[in-house]
Amino acid sequence: METIGTWWMWAGFFAVVLVMLAIDLFLVGGGKQQRVSFRQAASWSVVWVGVSFAFAGWLWWYLDGSAGREVANQKTLQYLTGYLIEKSLAIDNVFVWLMLFSFFAIPLELQKRVLVLGVLGAIVMRTVMIFAGVWLIAKFHWILYVFGAFLLITGIKMWWFADQQPDLASNPLIRWIRNHMKVTNELHGERFFILREEAGKLVRYATPLFLVLVLVELSDLIFAVDSIPAIFAITTDPFIVLTSNVFAILGLRAMYFLLADMADRFSLLKYGLAMVLMFIGAKMLLIDIYKIPVLFSLGVVGAIIFTSIVLSLRQRQPADGTDAASQRSH
Repeated sequence: METIGTWWMWAGFFAVVLVMLAIDLFLVGGGKQQRVSFRQAASWSVVWVGVSFAFAGWLWWYLDGSAGREVANQKTLQYLTGYLIEKSLAIDNVFVWLMLFSFFAIPLELQKRVLVLGVLGAIVMRTVMIFAGVWLIAKFHWILYVFGAFLLITGIKMWWFADQQPDLASNPLIRWIRNHMKVTNELHGERFFILREEAGKLVRYATPLFLVLVLVELSDLIFAVDSIPAIFAITTDPFIVLTSNVFAILGLRAMYFLLADMADRFSLLKYGLAMVLMFIGAKMLLIDIYKIPVLFSLGVVGAIIFTSIVLSLRQRQPADGTDAASQRSH
């Protein structure tokens, strides 16, 4: 596996991640069941993005001095493109979390523990899958075509089913858990399990919060399967792949609370994410015919996400104005 990462770069990166995780877990949101305000979420989101770009600046500075300007530009662009792709796909992951918490009626102040475990699970799963993917690509180059076809099909399916809501009530995993475990109908704080006395014996019951945790971890796995191949279209350097992924995931909790009350404003974002996956899939399928420049890829992905957000906000303005006008008329 060819990589720019030296042992001390890997060690330094993991040290930074541990510090950032500690800050995210213990400082963002304060108390265990305290609700994170919109202002706090926005401030921390800016901090996480700032740290990610600061890392890009350090990476360019280090490589410029050790490997030359051309390598520095190339690797930094790869990192930024990968970061933008993974951050964009992470938004869809956040929307799924919002849907899960809404379906199970989990109040915001009880969501912190699930979100913490969700972020940790996402980091672990992506780390394992990244190294496995890099090894597979090194051994079997043709697997890039499999990844490309998978992303293209996934993007088409995401576009086709963008407006459809999954039926969580009939989810086979939830049905299996309910058939094999006793589950309470009510929440018990942030506890995943409780003990109840039945016929003189203590019986373990799972709470609805445990069901949410299972689905959150499952969604992390599904999104990792979708997003990891996407960055392999940009680079196969494991250091660039892992750093861009992890920096995109860190701060997901802050992004979640930032979008908690405004997710419905981005109704067209799913279409934008679908287009990103289709573009990356096509780029991967063409990799041995024509290598699309990384800078062009960065511009395309950024333009797609920006346009879908702007169109989403513009689409809501007439509706909001109409509603306001109708309310005034009544």
